[in-house]
Amino acid sequence: MGTTGQGQAGQDVDEVNVPPVRKRSAVRGLLAALRLTVVSAVTGGALAALVVAVIIKDVPVFLTGGGVLVVLILIGVVAGRRSPADEEPPAGRIALARIEDLRATSGESADVPVTFRLTVAPDDRPAYRVKIEQHINLVDIPAYRPRGIAVVEYHPDEPWKVLIVTRPTAEWSRRAEEAEIDSAPESTLVVSPDMSEGSWCMLTLFAFLAGAALVVLLFRAELFTSGNDDGAAAKSPSSSSSSSSASRTFSSSTTVSGPSTSLLAFGVMRVTAMELEARVDTAYVTAITIEDHRMAVRGDSTRPVSETVHLQSLPYELFPGLVREARTTLGVRDPRSWRIDVTPGTGAGAGPRVRVTVTGKEGTAHLDADATGRVTDRRAVGESG
Repeated sequence: MGTTGQGQAGQDVDEVNVPPVRKRSAVRGLLAALRLTVVSAVTGGALAALVVAVIIKDVPVFLTGGGVLVVLILIGVVAGRRSPADEEPPAGRIALARIEDLRATSGESADVPVTFRLTVAPDDRPAYRVKIEQHINLVDIPAYRPRGIAVVEYHPDEPWKVLIVTRPTAEWSRRAEEAEIDSAPESTLVVSPDMSEGSWCMLTLFAFLAGAALVVLLFRAELFTSGNDDGAAAKSPSSSSSSSSASRTFSSSTTVSGPSTSLLAFGVMRVTAMELEARVDTAYVTAITIEDHRMAVRGDSTRPVSETVHLQSLPYELFPGLVREARTTLGVRDPRSWRIDVTPGTGAGAGPRVRVTVTGKEGTAHLDADATGRVTDRRAVGESG
């Protein structure tokens, strides 16, 4: 059942409602930026006045700068205690979303940051696209695959604020399993009209330095009458270069170093896959080979997505169990080596194929599994196939 088949009337309502929301947010952002600029400039000027007063030994300037800082601190304390009703965050709503793409980056903990591109399909408005970043536990990442359905929380007044619900209710889990959502066009992508955190930091720093520079300029005669201080700092230019090549195929491999380190250790396979993804600059590959201390990928840029394997969608946390099962249940008493080969599935809707091969003095055996880690076939030593 599709959830994005809203009529043109619903689309017109959305086109009427979204611009006022962005306009109100833009006005609030402009007023916040103005307040931040004034406060930062005054703070910079007050601190500069204290430093200047100490250098030139001027008591009135020192008292003025200190007094301004005290006033700013009092204003901050009073403003921090206020909780106006109109500042309450908007209530979120639950909806289903189609995962268009995802890319995980390496992290220092069990929760890794993952960038999602989603098609959010609310019940009361047309579907739209959004790009978010959310920390997901390593164990839960295999549950999120491209073209899969997830339960999300979104804010109707701020549709760019979307959060994936990692533990949905049973009802929403059932709806997610049964739903089929079409991809929304790229033109429906919504972004936050507010300034980013980096922009706020740059504005604060610029205003702070401007206020301090103004005070220094006002007292430049008193500061520099005794001599000239060269405060100019030389900056060395930096350059960067990049190269690109239009190659049909690509391949890359990496080796896990250390005598006691193995790709069978928990989390090592996924981290290594992230490194290879960053190296080849794509998550879609045509073959993956995993050995005890080595992982390799191959790909073809001309292949359609349906004939590739998404690196981050594989259940790497289940692979050590498959290797252990292959080494102990297929008649290889003294396994000397093992290898995992992952290739795209054959046929419409077929997921990736995972084959675990073990080799010993008795011969070679293997087992096959699907993209969820479920064993689908076994070939013990001596069996053909």
